[in-house]
Amino acid sequence: MLPPLNADKEIDTRGLNCPLPILRAKKALSDMTTGQVLKIVATDPGSMRDFQAFSKQTGNELLAQHTINKEFVHFLKRR
Repeated sequence: MLPPLNADKEIDTRGLNCPLPILRAKKALSDMTTGQVLKIVATDPGSMRDFQAFSKQTGNELLAQHTINKEFVHFLKRR
C-alpha cells in the first residue's frame, strides 16, 4: 500500500468528459505555487491517458494515478 499523498488543493471533475478535467486542472494549477500538489478526481476513463499527456506537455509532474471503484484519481505537482 502506498503512503497517502497530501494534496494542497483538490478538484472534483466527476461526470465531466475530456477536455473539461484537463481544463479545470489547468485553471487550478495556475492559482497554485511551485511544488504544490493538486488532486483531481475524475470519472472519465480517458483521463488516465489525458493527464499523462498533460504532464508531459506542461512540465507539471504526474506523481500518481489510482483507480478506485470507477473513479480515477490523479496527483499533479505544480512546476
